[in-house]
Amino acid sequence: MFAYEFMRNAFMAGGIVALVAGTTGYFLVLRNSAFAGHALSHVGFAGATGALLVGVGPLWGLVALTLAAGVAMGLLGERLRERDIAIGIVLSLALGFGLLFLSLYTSRATTATAILFGNVLGVDRATVWSLAGLSALSLLLLAAVSRPLLFATLAPALAEAKGVSPRLVSVLFLAIVAVAVAEAAQVVGVLLVFALMVGPGAAALRLTSRIGAGVAVAAGLAVAETWCGIALAYVTDRPTSFWIVLVSCSVYFLSLLRR
Repeated sequence: MFAYEFMRNAFMAGGIVALVAGTTGYFLVLRNSAFAGHALSHVGFAGATGALLVGVGPLWGLVALTLAAGVAMGLLGERLRERDIAIGIVLSLALGFGLLFLSLYTSRATTATAILFGNVLGVDRATVWSLAGLSALSLLLLAAVSRPLLFATLAPALAEAKGVSPRLVSVLFLAIVAVAVAEAAQVVGVLLVFALMVGPGAAALRLTSRIGAGVAVAAGLAVAETWCGIALAYVTDRPTSFWIVLVSCSVYFLSLLRR
């Protein structure tokens, strides 16, 4: 299967994206902010279709709008947890605008399918390099804020008393999550990004209570699940996103067996 260039590109892009998604997703689950990641993926649909409408690559539309939405959510701070209804309305509005932009674009139906459900087998080498650059930047920023992020997550009152700004930490972290969501959407699409972002992190939290080990397990699971999904898609000729999500959810359900 590695004799084909599109398969080599798929494995490289999938591994790069999964590494960031798993690492970021661990902190996302740890902070009980999984719904925020889900919201960002839906907001990204409008960004991707809007980018197509103006002649820009969908990846950059995803990054731009999810980044703006992530910063806005971070500025809301703890109030975000009390506004589930408002977030749901925003999600519906974003999907509505996405549908409008897509209808104005008047392209093939496969364009909508690729945005909604991903198409890692269609990633070219230029996109791989773009994903690699975004991933390196995201991981560097996450490493820079990891200590105050953990402090503000596990002991928010004490962290604030020690001079750590929970709102600033939240803004920076959700900005990183936004970029990770935009990248993950290239692999599994905006509707299924939740599984790749949250599944490995949730499983890792059940498998180990150590922070460092948890991050490593989440990243490893995400990469393994993505590569397994791509390989199964090649063997069975079934959608890649289906296999990635199935493997990710299966691993999480198996992790529930551990007390």
